[in-house]
Parts: sequence; structure tokens; C-alpha cells
Amino acid sequence: MRHRVIHLVNPKTDSLTTRPLYLNRALYSPIAGLLAVAAAIPRDRYEVVLTDENIETIDFDLECDLIGISAMTAYVNRGYEIADEFRRRGVPVIMGGVHPSFMSQESLRHCDAVCIGEVELVIPKILDDLEQGCLGGTYRSDKLHSMAGIPMPRYDLVKRNRYVNKTFVQTSRGCHQGCTFCAEPLMNGLKFRYRPVDEVMDEVDNCGSRMISINDADFFGTPERPKEVMRALKGRNIRWQAGVTSKLAQDDAMLELAAASGCTMLSIGFESISRDTLKSVHKHVNRPEQFAELVEKVHSYGIAVFGLFMFGFDGDDTSTFQETARFNIDANYDAVAYSVLTPYPGTLTWYEMKKANRIVSFDWEKYDQSNVVYRPKRMTGEELRLGHNGAYNTFYSVPSIARRFPYRGGRNVLEWSIYNVFMRKGSTLDRKQLIAPPTPEPDLAPVPPLLPVKREWRDAVLEAIGATEDSYSSAHRSAPRREASAPQQSP
Repeated sequence: MRHRVIHLVNPKTDSLTTRPLYLNRALYSPIAGLLAVAAAIPRDRYEVVLTDENIETIDFDLECDLIGISAMTAYVNRGYEIADEFRRRGVPVIMGGVHPSFMSQESLRHCDAVCIGEVELVIPKILDDLEQGCLGGTYRSDKLHSMAGIPMPRYDLVKRNRYVNKTFVQTSRGCHQGCTFCAEPLMNGLKFRYRPVDEVMDEVDNCGSRMISINDADFFGTPERPKEVMRALKGRNIRWQAGVTSKLAQDDAMLELAAASGCTMLSIGFESISRDTLKSVHKHVNRPEQFAELVEKVHSYGIAVFGLFMFGFDGDDTSTFQETARFNIDANYDAVAYSVLTPYPGTLTWYEMKKANRIVSFDWEKYDQSNVVYRPKRMTGEELRLGHNGAYNTFYSVPSIARRFPYRGGRNVLEWSIYNVFMRKGSTLDRKQLIAPPTPEPDLAPVPPLLPVKREWRDAVLEAIGATEDSYSSAHRSAPRREASAPQQSP
């Protein structure tokens, strides 16, 4: 009896980090989620094929029994095109990832089934229904995974020579911050769930790479847990980087242990140099008056700082862009990424802007943190677009790169150079950034997998989706199902 074949697909997205810009390599592999999905599929019953359309073409003629597509908002339209084509050929399709989890009913217009949220606890039911020929509707666990016993991602499926950063190890899920523009708290919750340290180390030892990225929303989210992981990393000859928030990155004991365990870079969500702006989006942990001192402190341990900033908040005006870029240069940030505020469907920012009638475009392809899809408050959309470009051009100018080069201090010069070369080239290419033209509103509202904890926000979401707390809970306890329909070309 032949093994059934499951083809997992990551649709193409045009971003700075997923384009193969140098030596036919992309800076980051975007397939960590699909590697976890593949790991949950029993090898004795199924063969898994994985395609990342950013680096390879999709074989629509491949004989397979199920297509699994993971999509974020910016490339879900391409995901829908792929799903439509496979269904036209008679192959059932299931979608998952952030956008289908928030917009499941929209996604079901293009696929047979949607996995809402985490896959590990529902994959047995998905596969059983596939075997019985009744795959359909939504699949959602009524609880979050404890993180214990999660199988190691299928690193054997990664085309390693096509990415710079290709190994992503997850040690926790969840985040305490609850930023209004972020999907994380409504996807994975505000409470941290920790993977057992011995299981994390088993993956580190067997992932096939000595350079890893820790794929947590906030690795330094609590005072003691990251120290346990870093103590276990010591002596393993691993170089690692992670995303963290600023508060515990100021802890000398934390940084000393990070350096001793092989940390080369910390990506920190600074977001804005305005304290009022940070408070308005619930990023209370950040203190702009401490940013420059924080960068200097992290550097003192030989660790680079990748700063993440966002433009287009209600407090921003046309002076914000160059003020931020000059501050980043003066504070000696090693690299930065500048994003345009994007009201992703289902986030609190979405509901706020939607209620105020400020969202202009509902073309998901434009939701890439580069295009402007809403009306900014204190500037025009064109001023936001030009200011965003100008900040990139200023920070990644040749004089800026020469001034910021890590001539001393122990930071990894090769890694520093790779990031600046990739980001400079990506920022000077035509990123197709524009003011997104107006589109009609979607006829389906986003429904977050989890409701906000804060009562005011919880009520705002329920009002927006036309539900009560009881009806929301009831709908999510009994995931709606439908019989699998005949493959069709969706409108």
C-alpha cells in the first residue's frame, strides 16, 4: 500500500527577508510553521513534500492526496490562487496560519478545510477525516497545547542552501505584552507556555545547524525561564539570535548569560521613539529615554541589536521618519527594519480603525507593512510612504554603514555585514510600495481565535463581530463542520 502524499505549500511573498537577494539565498526561511505541521504527520503513513514558492516553483502536477497551505495576510491572496488551482484538479486543500485562523469563513471559499490556531492537537482528526473522505469545515482544539512532547520540526525538508537563517527553534508560545497592532495575544494568548528544556536541547543537538534563531514571540518574556534555556545552551558551540522586548534585555545577568551561551544578535521591538505613542498601543514596557543606553549595554556583551520600528501611529507626523533614522544612527543600532503600521484583520488596531472608517483598502496583498492601506491621522498616505522610504535610505546609506561598522566590541562582523548588505539592497529595490487604492469592504468579519483579556477590548471585539461572549464560546467549543464539497473554482 503506497503512502499517501501530503504537499505543504508556503505561497510567495515579496518581502525584504524572503527574497533570494544574494547568492540565490533569502535572509530568512519563512517555513518554520510548516516544518512543525510536517512533524505532526506520521511518517509511517504519509510522505510529506514541502514547497516554499519564494525559492522554487510549485509542481501543480505532483500526485498528492492533500494540499496544506499556510498563509499570512500579505500572501493569502496567492494562497487562495494556489488552493483554487489544486481544487480545480480534484485535490482537497486545507489552509492554516494567521490569516485563515482569523478569517476562516473567507478561506473556506477557496479550500475544503481550515485549521484555526495550533495544529498539533487536531492533526489526528484532520488525517482521520482525510482517510474517511469527509475532510471539511474548521478544525480547532478547545485548548492550547502544553508545549510538552511536540515533535522536532522536519528539518530534513529544508533546502538549506537557499537561506541564510534556516533553523528556527521554538521554546515557548504566548506573549505578555498585548500590543494592539499584534496578532500574537489573540492567536497564542497572553500567558507563556514553555517547552521542556530537555526537549528544546534535543532539537538543538539534532537540528543539523550550529546557527539557530529562537522562534519565540518574546524569548526574554520572564526573568528566569530564558536563563534555564541559556544555561543549557552553554558549551554546545551554538550561535543564536532571538526576538525580545526591551525590559529584560537591560538585565546584566541576562545579557551575560546570553553572551556566554552563544548569542550574537537580539531583535528588539522598540516600535517608536515616542513614549506617548508607545502607551497608546499598549507597549508600556518600552522607555525611549533608555533606548540608546540599552543598545550600548547590549553591545558591551558583544551582541548586535536589530531594532524594529513602525511608522504611521496616530502620534506620528512628517518629522518622525528622519528623527527616528538619525536617532538609530547616533545610537549605533547594528540594523533596523522600518514597518508601516498595518491594521491586520482581527487585531485591536483593525477594530479601532474599522469603527472609525479609516481603512481604505481591503486588498490583503497590500497588507505587507510597506503599503499604506489606511488614512493616517497627522499626515497623508503619500507622506507616510515617502517618509518610510526616506528613513530606510538614511539608515542604510553608505556613510551610515561606515559610521556604524563594528570595528571593535566583539560583535560578529560577518553577520553584521550580511544583514546590512541584505537590508540595504532590499531597501533600495522597487518594493512596489504605494498608497493602496480603495476597495470594497469584505462581507465577512475577522473572528480572533482568542478573545482579549481586557474587558474593554473584549467587548469591542464582540460588538464588531456581532456576537455575545456565550455565542462566541459556544461556536468555538463546537468547531463548525461541513461535508467536503466537489472541487470548484472559487470566485
